[in-house]
Formats: sequence, C-alpha cells, structure tokens
Amino acid sequence: MFIIRIDYFCHMFFILSKALLFLLSPFFWLVLLVLHAGFGKRSKWVKRSKWAAVVVFLLFSNTFIFSEFCRTWEVHGTKIETIEKHDVAIVLGGMFEFDNELNRLSIRRQGDRLFQALSLYKSGKVDKILISGDSGYITDRGLHEAKQVKELLMLWGIPEKDVLTEELSINTHENAVETKKFLDQSYPHYDRFILVTSGIHMKRALACFKNEGMTCTPYSTDLYTSSERHYYWDQFIIPNLDNFNMWNKLLKETFGYAAYKISGYL
Repeated sequence: MFIIRIDYFCHMFFILSKALLFLLSPFFWLVLLVLHAGFGKRSKWVKRSKWAAVVVFLLFSNTFIFSEFCRTWEVHGTKIETIEKHDVAIVLGGMFEFDNELNRLSIRRQGDRLFQALSLYKSGKVDKILISGDSGYITDRGLHEAKQVKELLMLWGIPEKDVLTEELSINTHENAVETKKFLDQSYPHYDRFILVTSGIHMKRALACFKNEGMTCTPYSTDLYTSSERHYYWDQFIIPNLDNFNMWNKLLKETFGYAAYKISGYL
C-alpha cells in the first residue's frame, strides 16, 4: 500500500509539474493579454492589456535579455581535453522523439548529449555509456528512449557491453534514483562518473545525483551561452520567437529546482 501511494504521488507530481509549466509560459500570458485586449469590456483594462502584451512580447522575444538571464543559471561547458578518465558517462534522456509512422527515433536539440557522450567514449575518456530515462511524456507516444537509443548505438557499432541502460525513470529525480540503484547492483566497483546533460538542465541534475550520494563530473551540452559574452547587433533589437520556447526551458529548470527542493529531492 505504501509503495502504491508513493507511485501515485510521483505520478501526480509529474502531471502537476507539466500543468504548472504551461501556466508559467510567457507565450501563455501573451495569449491571455491579447485575448483580453481584443475582447475585454472595460476600456481602461483593455488599454493596459495592449501595452502589457507589447512589453511581454518585446521582453521575452529578445535574445540578449534571454541570454543574460540564462547565463546566471546555465552550467558552462568543459573542453574534452581537460576531462580525466572516468568509468561511465551518464546521459540523461529527453534527447529524442519517436516517429511512430516510420518506427524510428527523431533527434531534438538535446541530442547533443548523445553526440558529446560518443565523443567522450571514442576519445577514451569513459569505458561505458549509460542512457537514463524511458519517456518524459504524460501519455504513451511510442518513445522508450534508453532502450531505443541502445539499439541505435549498437547499430552504429558500439559494443553491447559498453552501452548500459536505466529504463524506468520519467524525470530527473528518478534518473538519479534509478541510476544509483542500477550501478550499485550491477557495477558496484565503478566510482567515477561524468554526467552528460544540457547546460540549462545541469544544475538541477547534479543536485539530484548528489542527493542520492553520487558525485559526478558535469559535462554540459547544447549550451545557450558561453563563459565570455559575444553578441551580434541583431540580437539586441530584432525579436526572435524561438526565445519564447527557450524561456519555457529556463523557467522549467528554475521552478523545477525550487519544486524539487521543497519535495526533498535535492
């Protein structure tokens, strides 16, 4: 009964976090303001909604503003030459979608995690690659990432013995919990790990693994910022709608970190 309740709580937390992320989305607030400006009854608040919509659009579509906020959160990258030898590169899921019509994986921006993990492996920096995570979707969309990525790596010629999988987790907290269990049971002699995930996700991921008693070397991927500032003139003045999606990711991480802290996951 206790196990069932824990599973139910984790599932509800997972769903609620998805709903909260939608409500926090800058694009969601922009749509609300535009709708109120177009269909509101009181002229005073309609006018305010129009100006608020303009401010929200300009603020959250500006590349410079997003980058400066992101810089304070993102864990910067490390040159591969400076990485010492480790036992396992732990690669967190969230890299792929699954094309059910063609029955194959379709890579996303976060697929850089796998690319960089392969570079570590081929450079002799790690002996094993561990893929952690099943699917981060609320509904079944055919994605079972760890298992499917392992099949892909084997197709590319990586020996099966060098590709480990943790196929149970659906979020970052569970990535850490289930990976810890798997390594303790199957590879208790391993003690040097590289954590491979997006720079914007690394802070929360590192804290989760530390909470489970695992010390990992961070290896950030698909970075939005760098240690040195460098901007082009258009990034200051020309709106970029892609920034709304990037703000979603940043807000997901910052509020996710706070929620994990409250829940005792960190």
